[in-house]
Amino acid sequence: MADRTITLLIVDDHPVVRDGLRGMFASDPGFSVLGEAAGGVEGVELALHLDPDVILMDLRMPAGSGVEAIAELTRRGARAKVLVLTTYDTDSDTIPAIEAGATGYLLKDAPRDELFTAVRAAAEGRTVLSPAVVSRLVGAVRNPATPTVEVLSAREREVLELVAKGTSNREIARELFISEATVKTHLTHLYRKLGVKDRAAAVAVAYDRGILG
Repeated sequence: MADRTITLLIVDDHPVVRDGLRGMFASDPGFSVLGEAAGGVEGVELALHLDPDVILMDLRMPAGSGVEAIAELTRRGARAKVLVLTTYDTDSDTIPAIEAGATGYLLKDAPRDELFTAVRAAAEGRTVLSPAVVSRLVGAVRNPATPTVEVLSAREREVLELVAKGTSNREIARELFISEATVKTHLTHLYRKLGVKDRAAAVAVAYDRGILG
């Protein structure tokens, strides 16, 4: 991989971040930024069209979350390796992103050289995790949590909160700017993680475990 240019796609909802990353990688002839996207949905389509080696993926974006995008890219068999680049290192962000298929996970305060090294490693299919993320994952493995809020993604919690208010799938889809099919997928994941089979049980268990206050 060192003898050829590594192609990149940047997915982040902040233009300043995208500009900064593009400028940073443009300064090194070993990298080429093929495109940018402001959200997960657009990111998936561009990734399938441009076929980059590595995707730098933010997680929390209004137009489709990073975890959802990673899962969709995995489902559709995209060749690109996904390197999460975010400001968040909580269990509810890191573990779902890695479970969805991310190759690596770095925080946005990573030094330039560390970022370059991580992208090269990701392009080769090697796992790259920031020290803060490693410590969290090790803790999660050593002390497996009983199903709590930590195993739910941010979007799953949003869906759960709306379910608790009696919101229909169609209304949830409209409120979160996602499809009804995606709402049903989130509900399926919620039921599995909470060990329940329907909406009422999910809400009851969520209140019992303190996921919903």
